[in-house]
Amino acid sequence: MHQIRQAILSMISASDQEMNQLLHGCFLKTFQRQGILSHPRVTPNDIFFINKGIIRVIVHDKEGGEHTIHFALENQFIADYSSFIQQQPSLYTLQALEETEVIVMPRSAVDWGYKNLKEGDKLGRLIAEFYFIYQDNRIKNLYARTPKERYDTITEVFPNIHNRVPQHMIASYLGITPVHLSRLKKADYPKV
Repeated sequence: MHQIRQAILSMISASDQEMNQLLHGCFLKTFQRQGILSHPRVTPNDIFFINKGIIRVIVHDKEGGEHTIHFALENQFIADYSSFIQQQPSLYTLQALEETEVIVMPRSAVDWGYKNLKEGDKLGRLIAEFYFIYQDNRIKNLYARTPKERYDTITEVFPNIHNRVPQHMIASYLGITPVHLSRLKKADYPKV
């Protein structure tokens, strides 16, 4: 639980007693490659902190097409936050792309943190701000940047992503076809 403790303490001040009580309600879980952490049409009751591994967030369109909308790496919190907060069924699938070790924070631990940590509200706000900024940048990238610009900056957001994730998933995240991604990688992309 060292990593999650350090991540939380990098955002807020908390006593050892507060941290111990918060983490007492959490537990360690390992998901195998392709394992599903969260299913669509199910109300999420857990937030995950990634100790080791990578998680892909997937949404399916009405025709059944699969779209990668996010990757989460080590030392990040991940969940379908909107559904978690609103206690509504999720649209997303959270899938481990390699053996992934997470700390599971059940709703009861999250609620305890909001009520009992001196800076529990601040912790929630900082995590929410991180994901708001990420989603805002994601929308800007999709609509205001070329595929080449999105490709060139993906490693800033997800270091070493090309060595950890299949190329068709990266193409899906970038909003392009695998063939287009292959062209970008070969630098056979026309200058605009």
